[in-house]
Amino acid sequence: MAEKGACFCGAIEFEVSGEAQAMGFCHCDDCTKWAGAPISAFSLWPSSSVTVTKGADKIGTFAKTDKSHRKFCKICGGHVFTDHPGLSMHDVYLNTVPGVAHKPTLHVFYGEKTVAMKDGLPKFKDMPAEFGGSGDTLPD
Repeated sequence: MAEKGACFCGAIEFEVSGEAQAMGFCHCDDCTKWAGAPISAFSLWPSSSVTVTKGADKIGTFAKTDKSHRKFCKICGGHVFTDHPGLSMHDVYLNTVPGVAHKPTLHVFYGEKTVAMKDGLPKFKDMPAEFGGSGDTLPD
């Protein structure tokens, strides 16, 4: 079943289908600056699970690196999702998809944290090994 999402003003609409491959919190400098917050919630979906249904021409892209192509609405500036081409995944900002609950299972780039979270979830120094990181964890 597909769940509908939209940017802040509604000019861009999209759907996610299937299941997220991972949900958690990112503490890296790039994500927290992009989010304007000390922590960024993420949900990773196979790229084929994310479909833009309206306003594709209104999507702007910013790519500081080849690893993350951040998508936003050219009208309202609202963040929509980030394409991670090397992983063939999209990070969908779930607050834009009200029908999908954020169920975090890990923290990534906890070595760069500015705010500690004692929630019992695994805290990866960078990324899990299966996503190209060291797999090293840090204490809660």
